[in-house]
Amino acid sequence: MATSMRGLTQFIADIRGARVRELEEKRINKEMANIRKKFKDGNLDGYQKKKYVSKIVFTYILGYKVDVGHMEAVNLISSYKYSEKQIGYLAVTLLMHENSDFLRLVVNSIKKDLDENNEITNCLALHAIANVGGQEMAEALSEDVHRLLISPTSGSMVKKKAALTLLRLYRKHPDVIPAAEWALRIVAIMDDVDLGVVNCVTSLVMAMAQDNLDPFAVCCHKAVDRLNKLVIEREYSATYSYYKVPSPWLQVKLLRLLQYYPPSEDPAIRTVLHQVLQTIMNNSAEQSRNVQHNNAQNAVLFEAIGLAIHLDTNSPLVGTAAVLLARFISSKETNVRYLGLDTMAHLAARVDSLDSIKKHQGTIVLSLRDKDISVRRRALDLLYSMCDVDNAELIVGELLQYLKVADYGLREEMVLKIAILTEKYASSYKWYVDTILQLISAAGDHVGDEVWFRVVQITTNTEDLQEYAAKVVFEHLRTPSCHESLIKVGGYVLGEYGHLIANEPGYSPAEQFTILHSKSQFCTAPTRALLLSTYIKWVNVFPEIKPQLLAVFERYRHVLDSELQQRACEFFALASRPDDDELLQNICEEMPPFPPRESALLGRLNRKLGDTEDKRTWIHGGKEANLDREATRRGTLRRRTENALPDANISNGNVPSNGTGAEEADILSSLAGLDLSSSSMTPDIHAPLPPTPTEVKQPGPLLTHGENIDRWFDKLCYTNDGVLYEDVQIQMGIKSEYHNHLGRVAIYIGNKIDAPFTSFTATVHVNDPEALTVSFAKLPPSTIAPRTQIQQLLHVECKKMFTKPPIVTISFLAGSHQTIVIRLPIITTKFFENVKLGQSDFFERWKLIGGPPREAQVVIPIELSATGHIDIVKNKKIVSGHRFGLLDDIDPNPNNLVAAGVLHLSQAGKVGCLLRLEPNREAKLCRLTVRSTSEEVAAEVLKLLQLPLRRESNL
Repeated sequence: MATSMRGLTQFIADIRGARVRELEEKRINKEMANIRKKFKDGNLDGYQKKKYVSKIVFTYILGYKVDVGHMEAVNLISSYKYSEKQIGYLAVTLLMHENSDFLRLVVNSIKKDLDENNEITNCLALHAIANVGGQEMAEALSEDVHRLLISPTSGSMVKKKAALTLLRLYRKHPDVIPAAEWALRIVAIMDDVDLGVVNCVTSLVMAMAQDNLDPFAVCCHKAVDRLNKLVIEREYSATYSYYKVPSPWLQVKLLRLLQYYPPSEDPAIRTVLHQVLQTIMNNSAEQSRNVQHNNAQNAVLFEAIGLAIHLDTNSPLVGTAAVLLARFISSKETNVRYLGLDTMAHLAARVDSLDSIKKHQGTIVLSLRDKDISVRRRALDLLYSMCDVDNAELIVGELLQYLKVADYGLREEMVLKIAILTEKYASSYKWYVDTILQLISAAGDHVGDEVWFRVVQITTNTEDLQEYAAKVVFEHLRTPSCHESLIKVGGYVLGEYGHLIANEPGYSPAEQFTILHSKSQFCTAPTRALLLSTYIKWVNVFPEIKPQLLAVFERYRHVLDSELQQRACEFFALASRPDDDELLQNICEEMPPFPPRESALLGRLNRKLGDTEDKRTWIHGGKEANLDREATRRGTLRRRTENALPDANISNGNVPSNGTGAEEADILSSLAGLDLSSSSMTPDIHAPLPPTPTEVKQPGPLLTHGENIDRWFDKLCYTNDGVLYEDVQIQMGIKSEYHNHLGRVAIYIGNKIDAPFTSFTATVHVNDPEALTVSFAKLPPSTIAPRTQIQQLLHVECKKMFTKPPIVTISFLAGSHQTIVIRLPIITTKFFENVKLGQSDFFERWKLIGGPPREAQVVIPIELSATGHIDIVKNKKIVSGHRFGLLDDIDPNPNNLVAAGVLHLSQAGKVGCLLRLEPNREAKLCRLTVRSTSEEVAAEVLKLLQLPLRRESNL
């Protein structure tokens, strides 16, 4: 700069050499005048524009107003020289705000720089977008930023800046960014080899996932896989090791991201997560002498404890966490105490039993007097969350004592929490009134209207409390100084229930009036208006003090406040009416009970806390409050899932109740014998699977891609292995075995191209998890090398009747992002067991079941062979492939097929099923009849069998 821009160097030297401000301003004004003249004359080259704009930027940084150079800065952005473009972007980001008219002139230049194949130019443009980030700029350039982020040709530096720029735009203008549409492609970058890119993209995913849970759900698999690599497998470069802790910032973000979603039901994911959390806690058991190492390790540890609490509060990990937290809340380091108290509050808000936390109640109470206000605030939150019926009086008493010396910034929140705890865990109404009135007396101006409103509501609705409340309020009013909120409570309670204590010594009407009215001179107009209403009620119940009350009304008739004046005039006229006590009594009747309503205190507290940038996954206030919040959130997730996928009509496999009781019992007892030892057993579920096929025959060219997929699926419904899906890039095959209600399915996924599949993800969706569970034995790998094949094993269990097969979703990057959604051939008949029956047994059971609704029947057109005969072998293959036992020599017609089987359901028991297949060669038709003790099973088996019969007959 000293050699190339001497004028700028001299200008800075002159400014720094100015001894007083006047000389500095004089030098700046002289320079600005010269710059205006140069810009007005024109004919400046790029170097001169850069120099003068640099002087303007320096002047702006010093705090002086600048009204020149904006257009020149816009022109510099279009320059091909980096130094000129850099100064142009710097001036634009500093001198212009997001609504500046000049920004419209630079959008095209920024768009052009984003399109260039130059990392430095891309980064300058991304800086400008992130720093300015207006609505128009977001609408015009967000897609270009997204393109740079997902482009395989973008360098790591560009991807990092693009992710953070998109995060900035999403936080400022979320409506502009189609987060749900971009979800899968953005999440795929979480598998990038550069941990810096992963860190930035994870920040973006965290922000978007909070508002779009379902589209970003796949990020859970990515997060677990990355944590496994960092913590267990230790796959990271030395560059991202911070004091021997692998990328702690990324670990914290991934652990927090997982807390936004409900715990996974996938055993593979749960196992890996348990190993990760256990390893993190074991690594943090011993503290190092290096402070930086401890800080990084503790940051990961506290987030890991939060995730362990989120997953299962009854797990051994949470027990270990409670022991660690007890050590942390007594630490000498302020930050560690802060994090320990905050995490223990999370534990208190979720755990079933508070015994492990109550052991440290003394330490937590002492933390209220910590030297750091942040620690004191966390101690308050923890005491609020750990309060229950047993310790409520102790905690509320401690909080009331501390309230007198608490920071002003804490008092309003403390008042709300004390009021909520007092109402929620009140052992008696008297204790509640005593405590709340003490609270109002101690807190003063920090008591909101919601607090004294609630006292009035509870007193009005509780008849046994009214006399006691009137006495206690009166005693508080006798103190030399009373806060206005207490006077409001006294005015209402004594006006309504003062007559209940008027006959007792020291509580006469005259004394009530004297005490209350003596406080009114220090009150605001709304409070004095309330007291006027109290006085008119006393006119009705205390006629002996009517003259004093009329004198008050007379005096208030001449005040300047219109509300007080109108109220006093109306009350004076009402009280002065001769011989009209009935009207006064009707108007001044006792207030009726309030309708049941929720306390407004919780709403006030939640509004006060609000939402931070990263939404909390839990709230203060104990398990009940969090269970309600969790139920609402899961209900929303379930509704979204049901809207995204077709509804399932799952049968429970029970016998319908439209027959007589004797007939039902007869049918069930006759079919119970279908699980006799004569059935042929399938291989043991724990036996090894057959070897992987080396080659799968390419599908015929005459069929469309969709037809091939349907044919593969139909064939796999009655076979145990074959092709599931294939295209030019990927091949998927299936091998399976089933025994009773359990099954194992191996999916073979092959990469057919010369490039690797990166960011590979495989997930299974089951329409009704309560009827069918399908889970991976281990996490799928994130990369599939070129020309190689991987195997993924699925464990299957059938609990109840189901009608829709599970869906597997495969996504990967191979040049572009690919997503394949396909049905798995896991259907009801896979859980059948074939049986053998004699002729008499079969027809006896056939008759007992009877016709509809336990019978399902369909007529299918068939094709004859070249010799004009029925293909009996093909029909037998389909029926036996659906795991029915073929019964030979049962039907007199040799072309007819008769079969029997038992459906195994782990929760609903066993369901028997019989079928007959009766082809008619002359009519070229085939009648399929299925009978079962469950009409749902009969209908489902009929649907599953007729599809391959129809397809095969039309080949």
